[in-house]
Amino acid sequence: MKTLADSIRRVGLVANPEKTHGPLLLRRTARMLRGMRRTVHCDPDTASLGAEGIEVARSFDDLARSVDLLLVFGGDGTMLRIARQVAGLPVTILGINTGTLGFLTSVSPKHLAESLRKIPAGKFTLDERALLEATIQRGREKSVQIALNDFVLSRGLASRLIEVEVEVNDELLTRYRCDGLITCSPTGSTAYSLAAGGGIVSPDAEVLTLTPICPHTLSIRPLVLSLGSTVRVKLLSTRLLATLAGDGQQLSELSAGDTVTIRRSQRSVRLLRLEGASFFGTLRQKFGWSGSNV
Repeated sequence: MKTLADSIRRVGLVANPEKTHGPLLLRRTARMLRGMRRTVHCDPDTASLGAEGIEVARSFDDLARSVDLLLVFGGDGTMLRIARQVAGLPVTILGINTGTLGFLTSVSPKHLAESLRKIPAGKFTLDERALLEATIQRGREKSVQIALNDFVLSRGLASRLIEVEVEVNDELLTRYRCDGLITCSPTGSTAYSLAAGGGIVSPDAEVLTLTPICPHTLSIRPLVLSLGSTVRVKLLSTRLLATLAGDGQQLSELSAGDTVTIRRSQRSVRLLRLEGASFFGTLRQKFGWSGSNV
């Protein structure tokens, strides 16, 4: 009978050249995986770091479509980029944290050997994470983008507040005068939304969160919605431009009358969670809460 561990035979390595500890870490990882009778592959950019002895795919897309697991070396920004690129594919991703905070990159290099041994032993589970989809309407122009963490509509270079009108499921919610508005997934609750005063949401919760950035009205507070909700944001400010960013990457400039419609994407991304790792354990460790061993 085929087990979950047996389904992971081909492993791809993807590294952020600015974050990885270098070729030594990649070669060490490849050696360990081959010792576990897994085949090891990488994309051309990772190969350029000097990862000798690792089979190189023609492109990242070819790599993502041909392996069962992607080990991503970098920080959360690298994980977000890879998550968008593999959206909807059956490949699973696991982050090796060579960055800083690391909510998505759950494995540290010093615990790499111990962590990798859990894979052939089947000591892991697969987490399905929802993606968000934003439809940007500018006059007759329309574009669609996806994000794992959040979409942020914010003021441009001007220091003045912007005004936006927000509808939820075709019903008017309110008008915000603020520096911006964050619409985030459960996965994104520990990112920009948290810094702006939003709550921490368990990643398995079926919710969306609206978090205004520096609202003019003190009664305005973050709002939690069903993950099945459709949020429509219209820019009302006539003399100010605004920008829309997804997962921290600027996507579009907006002017008066432009709208952004945000809903749950039909695509998702699959993360590998090793035995012993948990969201609450990560919170205790990263924030130094009571009960942390660090």
